[in-house]
Amino acid sequence: MSQRTTPPASVRLGYAFSSQGQRGADLDQPLFAVLEAVRDGGSIRRAATTLGRSYRHVWGALRAWEKELDQPLIVWAQGESARLTDFAHRLLWAELRARKRLQPHIEALRANLEHVVAEARDERVQLLTVCASHDLALPRLREHAAQQADLSLELRIQGSIDSLRSLNAGRCLVAGFHVPALQGAAPLFAKALKPLLRPGLHKLIGCSRRTQGLMMRKEHAGAVRTVADLAGSSLRFVNRQVGSGTRLLMDHLLQAHGLKPRDVPGYDNAIEESHVAVATCVASGIADIGPGVEAAALEFGLHFLPLVAEDYFVACLKPNLAHPAVVRLRELLAGDAWAQVLEALPGYAGARAPGAVLSLTAELPWWRFTTAKGRPPAGGAEGPADPTLQTIS
Repeated sequence: MSQRTTPPASVRLGYAFSSQGQRGADLDQPLFAVLEAVRDGGSIRRAATTLGRSYRHVWGALRAWEKELDQPLIVWAQGESARLTDFAHRLLWAELRARKRLQPHIEALRANLEHVVAEARDERVQLLTVCASHDLALPRLREHAAQQADLSLELRIQGSIDSLRSLNAGRCLVAGFHVPALQGAAPLFAKALKPLLRPGLHKLIGCSRRTQGLMMRKEHAGAVRTVADLAGSSLRFVNRQVGSGTRLLMDHLLQAHGLKPRDVPGYDNAIEESHVAVATCVASGIADIGPGVEAAALEFGLHFLPLVAEDYFVACLKPNLAHPAVVRLRELLAGDAWAQVLEALPGYAGARAPGAVLSLTAELPWWRFTTAKGRPPAGGAEGPADPTLQTIS
């Protein structure tokens, strides 16, 4: 190609108001829609039909983008169907990975802008600030709350540990975190979460139950059947960030199987911050296997190996249970409509007591070990270490 006389293309972001909503990390960018259509259809003519555009329009747009990017996007071989260049394939996957990494933040920004409109229209709309561990049900909860309860959820996606810290620092009214169905003290979970929760001060609200497992491409489905199979495997592992509930779960499972992080290739090196970002890495070939929920695996056509059932709780300070926004949230979670939303999401189910106020000591095992006098042992000891979880058979 000839040397450019203009600066390379840069990225500009914007937004628009429309009656047609968006979900997840979707953004309106016609270049990638065209490239996907050409890839899937195998020709420009089929791509034009899929997009509802003329052949001339799609052809001209591709030529314009090639000039702007200073890179070929289509292999134009006479007598052959058009196909994507290697650059175009890499660009598609790189853009998808970038959007999936930013999905929680894109969703949060979109929700904040929607709240501005809703607030301007109706001052009765309640705003509830939620710091929460990433979960695919949360965007659906936000949509459901806006439609059914005049409740605008401002979601700030963080790890479970950081979400509880934000709750205690007053940066949110409620915090979402998840723990597996515990059968014992689970020392790693107790060490990480117990200092952030105080019986009598914190209350739990039932939200949902989900299945966590391992996501892998289908050609690797037989290579890993348990967590123990990760050791010595040639499969590259992509993990979640330290402080997330999913990373805590993986640390726990490795410990329960007598493994160290160094036994799993990539365990401490390849890090993503959401279920969909991990799934994107696996689907694109950047990694071979990683933790996540079933809905994320199915979104990318991956094989899913279920490991444990988890409870997703919303934590709240007891004095704030009477806040109007929290009351609306509890009513929403207890409704049949929310249960139907969860039923439509693979790997999810309603909580045992959705919307109900639950005590820490009844739901978590960390305060059940007492001295003969009925008081917690000195030094905050949690009793004998028991790494067992309720596993999926």
